[in-house]
Amino acid sequence: MTRRTRAREVALQLLFQRDHNPNIPRADIERFAAERLRDEQLQTFCLSLFDGVLARQAEIDEKLSAAAENWRLARMPTVDRNLLRLGAFEMLYQKENPPAVVLDEVIELARRFSTADSSAFVNGVLDRLRQEAAPTA
Repeated sequence: MTRRTRAREVALQLLFQRDHNPNIPRADIERFAAERLRDEQLQTFCLSLFDGVLARQAEIDEKLSAAAENWRLARMPTVDRNLLRLGAFEMLYQKENPPAVVLDEVIELARRFSTADSSAFVNGVLDRLRQEAAPTA
C-alpha cells in the first residue's frame, strides 16, 4: 500500500465517523489522523481530503445523486457514500492526481472496506461523474 493510499484510507475513516457523529470535535479528528499517519505530509493530505469533502459536500452530493441512477445517497451504505464523496472531491476539485489514478485508488478502497458489489458500483458512479465533468472537444 502506498503512503497516500493510507492517507486516503484514514480520510475515509474520518468521513465515515463524521457521517455517524457530525459533532465530533476538530481536535479528535486531528488526533485520529496523527495517530494513524506519523508523517506530517500525509496528515496534511488526509485532512485536506476530509476538509475538502466537507466544504463541498452539498455540491458533491448533488453531482453524485445525478450520476447514481436509481440510488439516493441516504440509502447507500455509509462506506460507499463516503468513498464516492472522497473520489468525487479528488477528481473534480483537487485535481492533483489524474482521474484514472483517483478512480483506481477509490475502487481499491471499496474492495477492502465494503461489499463484494461495491467496487463495481463505485466505479460506475465515479466513471459517469468523470465523463460528465470532462471537457468536450
